[in-house]
Amino acid sequence: MDLFSRSWTALRTAVAELPDEAFAQPSGCAGWLVRDLVCHLVIDAQDVLITLATPADAEPTRDALTYWDVTATPPTGEDPLDALTVRLAAAYEEPWLLKFHLDDLGSAAGRAAGLADTAARVSTRDEVLTTGDYLTTYVMEWTLHHLDLIAHLPGVAGPPVEGLARCREMLEEIVGAAFPASFSDADALLVGTGRRGPTDAEKSALGGLAAKLPVVLG
Repeated sequence: MDLFSRSWTALRTAVAELPDEAFAQPSGCAGWLVRDLVCHLVIDAQDVLITLATPADAEPTRDALTYWDVTATPPTGEDPLDALTVRLAAAYEEPWLLKFHLDDLGSAAGRAAGLADTAARVSTRDEVLTTGDYLTTYVMEWTLHHLDLIAHLPGVAGPPVEGLARCREMLEEIVGAAFPASFSDADALLVGTGRRGPTDAEKSALGGLAAKLPVVLG
C-alpha cells in the first residue's frame, strides 16, 4: 500500500507540473502523445475506484504476478480501446482540463486505496484478487507509465527508486530470470517490457535471457 501511494503520488505530481507544451510531445507508449497517456491515467484511476467497490467472495484466481496477460508483442496503438483513448484525450482540448480530471479522480483513487482492507477480495476483468495484490499490480502500472511519461521529457522527475526496484523484482519473477547487475532498474523495465530495444552491449550481457524478451504486460 505504501508503494502504491508513493508511486501514484509521484506520477500525479509529475503530470501536475508539466508545462502545457509537454502534452503535445510523444510518450513512451507507441502511438500516444503525453496527453493520450494522461487520459489513460484518468481511466486507470476510474478502474481503481470501480474495482475497490467490487467486492468478491470467491477464492483468488490471480495474484500480483499472474494478473498480467503476458505477450511478446508490444502494442501498436491501433487497438480500438487505445484509439478511443486518443479521441477522448483530444476532446479535453486544454491541458488544464486533463490535469484537473486526473487530480480529481486520482486523489479519490488514492484515498480509496488507503482505506481498503488489503486482505479483502475484489473482482476485475472476470478475475478475483486480494486488494493487496490488486494494488500491487498498479505499482507496476504507475511505474511503467511514469517511465513512459518522461521518455521524451528529460527534465521531468522519474518514478520513486523503491517502486523501480520492486517492479524490477516482479518482472524478474514473471520472466523467471534476473537481469544483469549492470542494468539499472529503469533500464531493466524499459528493455524487459519492450519500451526500447537493448544495445549491443546490453544484449550481450543478457545472454540467453534476450530470447525471452520483450515481455509485454497487458
